[in-house]
Parts: sequence; structure tokens; C-alpha cells
Amino acid sequence: MSFWSKMKPAFWDRSGTEGEPLNYRRLLKITFWSAVAVSLVPLVLLAGINFYQFEQQYRFQRNEITNQIQRLLATTKVQIAYFLDERRAALHYVNLDNTYQELGERDRLESIFRKLRDSFGGFVDLGLIDQAGIQRVYIGPYNLQGRDYKDQDWYKEVQLRGIYISEVFLGHRNFPHFVIAVRHEKVAEPPYILRATIDTGRLNDLLEATDLQPSGDIFLVNETGVLQTPSRLFGGVLTKFPHFSSSQAARNAIVDAVGPGGAPLLVGLAKVEGSPFNLVVVNQPRTILQKWDVLRVNVIIMILLSVFAIMLVVWRGSTNLVNRIFEADLKRAAMLHEVEYTNKLASIGRLAAGVAHEINNPVAIINEKVGLMKDLLEMGGEFPQREKFLRQAAVIRDSVKRVSDITHRLLGFARHLPVKTEEIHLEELIKDVLEFLGREAEYRGIDIRLDIPADIPTMLADKGQLQQALLNILNNALAAVKDGGLIEIGVSRLDQGGVAVAISDNGRGIPAENLKAIFEPFFSTKGEKGTGLGLSITYGIIQKLGGHIDVQSSPGQGTTFTLHLPVRPGTAVSVGGQGEGSG
Repeated sequence: MSFWSKMKPAFWDRSGTEGEPLNYRRLLKITFWSAVAVSLVPLVLLAGINFYQFEQQYRFQRNEITNQIQRLLATTKVQIAYFLDERRAALHYVNLDNTYQELGERDRLESIFRKLRDSFGGFVDLGLIDQAGIQRVYIGPYNLQGRDYKDQDWYKEVQLRGIYISEVFLGHRNFPHFVIAVRHEKVAEPPYILRATIDTGRLNDLLEATDLQPSGDIFLVNETGVLQTPSRLFGGVLTKFPHFSSSQAARNAIVDAVGPGGAPLLVGLAKVEGSPFNLVVVNQPRTILQKWDVLRVNVIIMILLSVFAIMLVVWRGSTNLVNRIFEADLKRAAMLHEVEYTNKLASIGRLAAGVAHEINNPVAIINEKVGLMKDLLEMGGEFPQREKFLRQAAVIRDSVKRVSDITHRLLGFARHLPVKTEEIHLEELIKDVLEFLGREAEYRGIDIRLDIPADIPTMLADKGQLQQALLNILNNALAAVKDGGLIEIGVSRLDQGGVAVAISDNGRGIPAENLKAIFEPFFSTKGEKGTGLGLSITYGIIQKLGGHIDVQSSPGQGTTFTLHLPVRPGTAVSVGGQGEGSG
């Protein structure tokens, strides 16, 4: 069974009829949506307020991340600039404190190199380059003594500007480093250049010491976006950084970008003045704001579950309410029609009783006159055709007796319209009912078979109502079978002292979708010929008598109505799968 079949109201599949006083679907919609509106409006308002607060907090947190990036750009840029200025100033001081001849002494230059390395750290080597571009003295791990630099770009730049800071490169040393070169001229001394190689490890240590979120990244790039220090997100030194813009770096800008895994990024760019370096600070707002996202998702899930639960409860409550109204209206309509039908039957019964009484008077006269005629014929002498007259008189008396029996049965039905409990023999009762239907069955060639055991006990019930119930079911059976069909009536005893009357036919049967409605008032498959009250009234009569009805039917295979009846009022009868349906 589907979820909808469990949840839909009892009246949902019922087609509208003129007898229904209310549009139950419209009533259900009004009831349901009114309750939903009253229940969900506060929840929706509360959800809206929460989401507005989430959005404000989300923006606040994002602004905090942006502000943190701005602070890191400002402070770290100053630290890097100070790192470079410190070493540049140290080289300037060496130039000012020593003459070219003093620096040309290897021991002295080596002593100065050790002091620079111990005091500042990061110095890899130190060399003195004369005005011809030849490295005269070299202190370091490599054999660079006498190397000619006059044709290299950095040498030309330091000659022009007086100072030069290179980008990071590997060189023949094969490790990341950069160069600081300082030119100096003194009166009466040839111009010279002091050139030092700086290990980028100190820069790395400086960047790693920043107050950065675990999901963030900070590194240096050159003017073309090539990494000068390693990055956790974008690779090692000399790897291309895809989101660099020199114009944005000049403005200390923060831009949105997409990371290698497709995650959104906030990228801060800043130019380190006096150097070829640009500082880059990267943060992943999604990681930082994840707790807010999780909280928002949890709130959404809770709201959706609440909405679903509220709508489910409201639907159940609304359907139960409207179902009760629907059932009350059905009962009221059934009672009104049952009263009307009962009054009509009572009127017909009274009319039939009157007609039967009026017929009985002339029939009695005819019977007396026929008796007189027979007596006269028997007392008279012999005459032609005497035997023929006696036979015709006997035929008249038989016909009179038959009319009398019919009128007495009709009076029996009329007399039992009021509720009256009496002793009933089922076999006699069923045969009395069949007397009214026998002519139609005989005319249509319908075979009616009885199977009534001799040990069936008598019943204490209302004879008129039981006659009416059996008559309604048998009328339906006659309407269902074709000419030449078969109707079987069987009576059996039940375990708890009741009796079961099974009326079977081999007619067209009842479709499964109609079985649930056959006992509802006004439901009929006979079109304009049916009132839709026969089985509804029968169902009510059997319930009043303390019994119940089972229905078994298959289209094209026929139908069996089984009446389970107590032999005494108040006696329970076994329930054997009550059929649903009607008539």
C-alpha cells in the first residue's frame, strides 16, 4: 500500500453527488492550509531572523578575514623590507668603514663576512668587484675568484642605481638565493661593488613566523608571478602563481580567486618597496567559515524537518476532522433516506393491506358462491355436462385459494413493518420471500436453488426487517444474473450458535474498486434504475439485528453475500472478514 493511499481522506476518490451538502475537498484544503499557515508563519519568521543574523555574522567573519589579511600584508611587508634594508645597510656600512685596499685583503674581507653572517644570518658569500667588473676577492664555498661580471644585467643596474637586489634564483649553487650588491665611490679611490648572496631560508622563517590561520598561505613572488619562497597551496620556489597582478599588488589589493582544488580563496597582494618582491597572503574563507556553514545547514535541516512534521500532523488532523464531518453527513443522509424509505414502505404496506383486505371480501363471496354452486350441482340430478361444471367449480375454488394465499402473504409483510421480535423459521421466511420473486425468476429462466439443513434452529428477530434485507439482496442478485442464470441460497450453522445465510449468483460480479463503496448510501451501479439505498439499508438492518455481512465477488465470476445472524438478540457471531462495499 502506497504512502498516499494511507494518508488520503476517505472521501478523496468519491465523486460529487447532489446529495452531499459540503464540498469536502474544499473544506479540507481550507482547514489544512489555515492550520499550516498558523503553524508555519512563526517558524518562517524565526527562520528568516536566524538567516539574517547568520548572514550578518557571515559577513562580519569574512570582513574579519579580510582585515586580518590586510594586517598581515602591512606588518609582513614592513618586516621583509626591514630584513632587506638591514642587510643592505650592513653592506653600506662595510663600504663606508673600509677602504678598497682594506677590503681587498682576503683576511679582512673574510673577517667582515663572518661578522655579517653571525650578526644578521643568511649570508652565503661575499665578494669584492672592481671597476672593471672582475671579482677580486671572494669569500664563500665556491671558486668564484676572478669571475667577470661586467656584461651581466645586475652589474649594469648596480652601476646605474648604486644598489641592486636580485630575484630568487638557483644558479650554479642549485638552491634558492638572491643577491644584494652595493656600489661605493670614494675620492682618490677606484669605484667598487660589494656583492653578497643571501639564503632565502631566513625569508622563509620570517614568513612562517606570521600569525596565519592553518588553512592560509603566505609567500613572495616576483613581478611576473613566479614564487620566490615556497607555498603550501601553489608549489615550490620558481613555480608560477596564477593569480598575480602587479597593478593590484601596487594597490595592496585583496581579490577573490579559486584554489587548485576549486575552493574559493581570498588573495592579498602587496608590493615590497625597494625590492623585486611582492608579498602574497592567501586564505580559504570556506575553511574558516565552515562552522557557520555547518550551523546554517543544520538549521535548514531542522526547519525542513519541522515543516514536514508540522504539515504531516496538520494533514492527519485535518483529514480526521473532515472525515468525521463526512461520516456524520453520510449517517445523517442515510438516516433521513432510511426514514423516508421506511415511511414509503410503510405507506406501501398499508396500501397493500388495504388492497388485500378489499380483495379478500369479493374473493370470500366468490368462494361462497362457488361452494353453493357445487352443493346445488351435487344435490341436483344428472344432466349433460354435470362433471364438467363440477371440474370448473373446483378450478375456481383453487384459484380463489391461491388469491387468498397471496393476499395473506402480502398482509404478512405489511403487518411486520413495525419493529417486532418473534420466532422465525428461516426456511419458511426465505420461501415466503421467494414467492414474490418466483414469477420473474420463472419468466427469465433463472434457477433458484435452496440448501437448508433440517437442524437449522429457529431465530428470534424482527421478521419484517429480515424479509426486507433478504428481498433487497435477492433483487440485486436477479438484476446481476443474465436470463438462464443461477442463484443459490444456503443456510448453515455457526460455531457460536448463530446462522449464516449465503446468497450466491453467477452474475457479472462487482469490480474491486466498487467493493469499498457498495454499502454507502446512494452508491449504485444500476444508473437511473437504482436508488443506491438497498444494500445500505440492508447493512443497517443486519447490524441492528446483531449480525454482519461478508461480500466476496470477482468480475465475471459472480457474487456471494453472506449474512451472519445471531439466533437470539445479544448473541455474538464470529466475524469472517467483513466485506466492504455497497449498493
